Amino acid sequence: MSIQIKNIRVVDPSNKTDKVGDIFIENGEIVSKLSGTPDKVIDGKNKTAVPGLIDIHSHLREPGQEEKETIATGTRSACKGGITTVFCMPNTKPVTDNAPSVEYILMKSQKEGKVNVFPIGCITKNSQGQELAEIGILKKAGIVAVSDDGVPVSNSQIMRRALEYTKMFSIPVIAHCEDKELSKNGVMNAGKNSMILGLRGIPNQSEDVMVARDIMLAELTSGRLHIAHVSTAGSVELVRQAKKKGLNVTCETCPHYFTLTDDAVKTYDTNYKMNPPLRRQKDVDAVKEGLADGTIDCIATDHAPHTFEDKNKEFDLAPFGIIGFETLLSLVLNELVDKKVLSFQDAIAKMTVNPAKIFSLEKRGSLAVGSIADITIIDTEYSYEYKKENILSKSKNSPFIGRKFKGGAVMTIVGGKIAWSQKDGIIN
Repeated sequence: MSIQIKNIRVVDPSNKTDKVGDIFIENGEIVSKLSGTPDKVIDGKNKTAVPGLIDIHSHLREPGQEEKETIATGTRSACKGGITTVFCMPNTKPVTDNAPSVEYILMKSQKEGKVNVFPIGCITKNSQGQELAEIGILKKAGIVAVSDDGVPVSNSQIMRRALEYTKMFSIPVIAHCEDKELSKNGVMNAGKNSMILGLRGIPNQSEDVMVARDIMLAELTSGRLHIAHVSTAGSVELVRQAKKKGLNVTCETCPHYFTLTDDAVKTYDTNYKMNPPLRRQKDVDAVKEGLADGTIDCIATDHAPHTFEDKNKEFDLAPFGIIGFETLLSLVLNELVDKKVLSFQDAIAKMTVNPAKIFSLEKRGSLAVGSIADITIIDTEYSYEYKKENILSKSKNSPFIGRKFKGGAVMTIVGGKIAWSQKDGIIN
């Protein structure tokens, strides 16, 4: 299929492009011109085309927790949010610590997925932190990184070996940085609000201590370390200093960490319960500063679906996590671009070219000729209310339901095919 997108603002951070022009798509790739008449012409007037968004941190729950999400429902939700590529974490049931598990996810994604899906494999067998998984076999099967996300690797020697071993496969170790002894039984950020609410707190240091350790191990091994869901001022500063030393350390944050504080927990709404927890305003400010100065490389969702029954419990008993595919782009536009924290191009870079470079995604994260035609079309004037009944994810556990947004995706093109449009919905 050939497509011409005409008269559209083209913003491509990979080559610093920001101009009005046409995009040509043929045989799933971006080309300089079409060989014939286009099969479809899209009028891009007053809209913006960017490389397809890449979400490097999500939980699709399949296999084993299909009541919360499936590859089919999760990728449909991502597609609606303008995301063309998702990485799925390995804490499935069973965990993704062997080749057949990776192959199953890839097979299901190719058959039922609406966007590209790249599995992340476990660092350790069964994510138990005791013995390295067969990382070479996992890489051959198709993983793009390893992580025991949700379960930090507490054994420093094991983490050291993981950073050493992954070097030969040129993949990063994604670290969930949490000292479980410091965060034990905690359900929200430790501080004034946790004392007032009578909820057990998780101190910033539970994250900071492990970030510091993992950076030291990255320095020792010269390994590739990527730190997940940075939420504290201390962690931001530790990564900043690591980069100044020239260490191979990258990191991500999530929209809730630059949008919300632990004041939101005062309602005891479990949709504000996530791990790491919502922090104080000074941490939110530090995360924004880290985004602005380049310390934080990527913005990811940590999309973590849970059923209504799971979340409809006392705050202490409810699971951590919120969904985020369908609000990622709008939160970035409203909280970062509109508030002058980041330029539009820099904001898009953190969801496109930066993750593509860090995780070696060839021909993605760019609108250059020869790139795979993954494209997100944005209308910055598009206004909408985020309603539960319109969510395509199987789960609805979002703290942003009822919020009004300005700006979002209006069309998602995956591999040269229109997969979703505001007008037509999901296109099968």
